[in-house]
Amino acid sequence: MITTVLRRALRRTEDRVGFATLAAALGLLVMQPAFAHEYKIGNLEIEHPWARMTPAGAKVGGGYLTIENEGKEADRLLSATAEVAGHVEIHEMAVKDGIMTMRMLPDGLEIPAGGEAKLAPGGFHLMLMDLKQPLKEGESFKGTLTFAKAGTVNVSFKIEGMAGPKGSETGHSHQHGTPAN
Repeated sequence: MITTVLRRALRRTEDRVGFATLAAALGLLVMQPAFAHEYKIGNLEIEHPWARMTPAGAKVGGGYLTIENEGKEADRLLSATAEVAGHVEIHEMAVKDGIMTMRMLPDGLEIPAGGEAKLAPGGFHLMLMDLKQPLKEGESFKGTLTFAKAGTVNVSFKIEGMAGPKGSETGHSHQHGTPAN
């Protein structure tokens, strides 16, 4: 009889522990969209749009993200907007013969079929021009990305510290992504 009572008590405890584990797992699934910072339009997946904080009085800032193309045809990032900027340009930064250059990409940035384009410090990026306010770490702002084939998608840029996203190499990357054609 004691073993029967002990088994029942143990089963109830296991049920409670199992229920608590299940509840915690479900809670994480429900909360996951709050942590997720990805967007999808057509065959494109946009990962973690972010901008680097700026000092007071700065008139320009940088926007960064990764665009993955799961399709069989290339697409092209044609333009972007940001509610904190007068206008946004797509730029490429490069170092050639020890000289850093930056140029606007008037035809946008190609996202190759089955590939990706990384917009990161030191390479391709969105140049946020005529900032209306300083970009403060921890805040965010809305914007859009317009693609030749996929269309326009609304995104939110998270403002990160000078080192970029925590736990990510994105803030320290010097990759130049995919060349523009």
